[in-house]
Amino acid sequence: MQIILILSLVAAAIGSGLVAGIFFAFSTFIMTAFARIPAEQGIAAMNAINVTIVRSPFMALYVPTAILCLVIAVLAVIDWRGGASTLMLTGAALYLLASFLSTIIFNVPMNDALEKVSGSGAEAAALWTTYLRDWTWWNHVRTIASLLASAAFVRALMVV
Repeated sequence: MQIILILSLVAAAIGSGLVAGIFFAFSTFIMTAFARIPAEQGIAAMNAINVTIVRSPFMALYVPTAILCLVIAVLAVIDWRGGASTLMLTGAALYLLASFLSTIIFNVPMNDALEKVSGSGAEAAALWTTYLRDWTWWNHVRTIASLLASAAFVRALMVV
């Protein structure tokens, strides 16, 4: 059981850390760059990313890391280890709730709405302005949560 726990924590730390890095790129320069180009081009670029990402290796990282977080949470509860279990549950909750679930609740619906709008005109420009602000804000949440989850898993590894 100990080897499964350690391998799970290592994989979750790496997975959530990589996800944090991807989200960090969007928060720090990709969305900023999109805001500097005409709305029609920004919408087209973001829609292209949204189509591509669901068929990319990112999903083979993002979803399995969420599943791994569920496994870690269960292991933390069935074999309570005090501070280590608290760190494991914290990391799992951060990733599952603030990274994974917030994506489903907030970012994906915004992506779906963006996909439906024409790339030009006042409606598109207004949606794009709101999209940039709101999507990026929730992406900041996902970035921080994924990074903190990674740190919690690393710290749990140090004390198990």
